[in-house]
Amino acid sequence: MKSRRASTILCSILVLATTTTGMGAEIIRFATFNTSLNRNKAGGLREELEAGTSEQARSVAEILQRVRPDVVLLNEVDYDSSGKTLQWIRQKYLAVSQGGQPPIDYQHAYLGPVNTGIPSGIDLDGNGETGQPADAFGFGRFPGQFGMLVLSRYPIDADKARTFGQFPWKKMPGALLPVDPADGTPYYSAEATAIFRLSSKSHWDLPIRIGQTTIHLLASHPTPPVFDGPEDRNGRRNHDEIRLWADYIRPSRSNYLVDDRGQRGGLPRGQHFVIAGDMNADPLDGDTVPGAIGQLLSQRRVNARQIPSSEGAVAFRNTGVNANHRGGAEHDTADFSDNGPGNLRVDYVLPSRSLKIVRSGVFWPPAGDPASALLDASDHRLVWVDITFK
Repeated sequence: MKSRRASTILCSILVLATTTTGMGAEIIRFATFNTSLNRNKAGGLREELEAGTSEQARSVAEILQRVRPDVVLLNEVDYDSSGKTLQWIRQKYLAVSQGGQPPIDYQHAYLGPVNTGIPSGIDLDGNGETGQPADAFGFGRFPGQFGMLVLSRYPIDADKARTFGQFPWKKMPGALLPVDPADGTPYYSAEATAIFRLSSKSHWDLPIRIGQTTIHLLASHPTPPVFDGPEDRNGRRNHDEIRLWADYIRPSRSNYLVDDRGQRGGLPRGQHFVIAGDMNADPLDGDTVPGAIGQLLSQRRVNARQIPSSEGAVAFRNTGVNANHRGGAEHDTADFSDNGPGNLRVDYVLPSRSLKIVRSGVFWPPAGDPASALLDASDHRLVWVDITFK
């Protein structure tokens, strides 16, 4: 294990990473971070951030100031249609030095509604009641809980953005809609199946303009594959939410997709892209449907050869349930309870093969590093990948 001085030097290297390679090619740092900035009442996060004193938000901001991604997807930031939550994050946290780090300015942002907390009007979980969090199109106590937010140093072409929040699950060919394991009948009623949306939050294709070139940020946050029963309704949904991107980047398999504006089809051939988000799926461990994240990792259009890693996660290799895991601890991105699945790799930044990965990492400083105190902000870790054009 490195000394504290060596770890501090490593953090400094991250902060001072240049934007060019030795040959002058521009390097763009993409990142994803499940911030756990969600609250149990509508407007709760906005009110907390307005005071400028949220310790959790300060830690999240310091992590961003240390790693300094150019484009970052933040999962679990409650959606606020007023834009005040975004305003306070920018002005009261990112624009203020945290822990001695230089402020960071994101001139461009994208936020939009998500399915969490939007009532379906149907008893989706079969408990005899409607209007409960589990009866929403995505689990949530109010519309927008566990939302998504993208911050970028580069312009986002919002006019050409595509969202798939309303896409019906039943419209996916071969959809893994849950069935009753006792008799094989559909778990959801015909009424529920007719309106059930595939995306638990949303799926966003955001064109990021970098000079004369565009990189499509494909952002999402599939549902956790737990909190269900033997029908595995959440596990199956998680699998198909991941599959949406796997099909979207393959023109031969994406013609069935229709976005929220009625445009059909997927990403045109030859486009650069980066798939990012908390996918809630580990390649080898946890409770996902086997092969769920493999739909992306084994996709020939995806550059998944270099796996982001950290020094801090290695210390948990042989602790609790982690001792039985098959995946490498250094690649874990979430610190889950031993009463649950343990530490897992569930957060991903996956560029297209048309992009070269220069370096990558997971912000998980080892115990003893002063920066490790920031990890209390969330049970997930920020994952970043530096890419350049081939």
